[in-house]
Amino acid sequence: MVVCHGLFGSKANWRGLATRLADTLGIPVHTLDLRNHGRSPHATPHTSQAMAEDIAAFISSQTAQRVHLVGHSMGAKASLALALNPALNARLATLTAVDMAPTSEPIEPQYKAYAERMMAIAAAGVAKRAEADAMLAPVEPVPSTRQFLLTNAVSVKDADGKSVLGFRVNLPVLHDAIDTLGEFMYDAAEADHPTWDGPTLFLYGRNADYVREDNLPAARAFFPRLEAVGVDAGHWVHAEQPDETVRIIAEFVKGHLE
Repeated sequence: MVVCHGLFGSKANWRGLATRLADTLGIPVHTLDLRNHGRSPHATPHTSQAMAEDIAAFISSQTAQRVHLVGHSMGAKASLALALNPALNARLATLTAVDMAPTSEPIEPQYKAYAERMMAIAAAGVAKRAEADAMLAPVEPVPSTRQFLLTNAVSVKDADGKSVLGFRVNLPVLHDAIDTLGEFMYDAAEADHPTWDGPTLFLYGRNADYVREDNLPAARAFFPRLEAVGVDAGHWVHAEQPDETVRIIAEFVKGHLE
């Protein structure tokens, strides 16, 4: 299994769930840092197609011939792109998209505000996380979300050798990519749109707005074997409902293990 995180996340966000999935399913589970996140290289362009190619390259580097792919949010959109590309999907056994649909819709404006505020923190030479948290508060009132964003903060040296906070994520590139990250490269309304006929699960938060009754028909046009399961959560389904996330994904994948 390969798991891909969302925007401003990292493989660490899924590490605990990955361990539980590996124990439950009895298969190796790899969590990835997508480009411009975590410990992965900074690179352009930051698009779903580029990330799909990165994921496929990692899969090709492994010995497993069949892979169960899980992605959340940005990582889900990249995973959906991989599944629909015949040049990339040869080893794909199952696909799980967590709270994301294969449609073109604008990214919520707070994500650009997050990037701008984190760049301001880095430029200000802030040394303490409490100061960084205070600077994030005007654009994000929820403390747990601020702490999630600050998982990207690392200690670096400024020009005078003083320890200050920087960020692992490539903030300038991500900031500039946000306006186009909501786009999907395929259109279900086009007669020649691609499809993937493998087992597909959409696990979505009922309190979020990414997977809805009005965009599920387009999703099913791309993925004819789609199962959609909603849980009582917002966009961060795996953080709000970790037990349900493990249970639902494990039950789905178990039915397709070789």
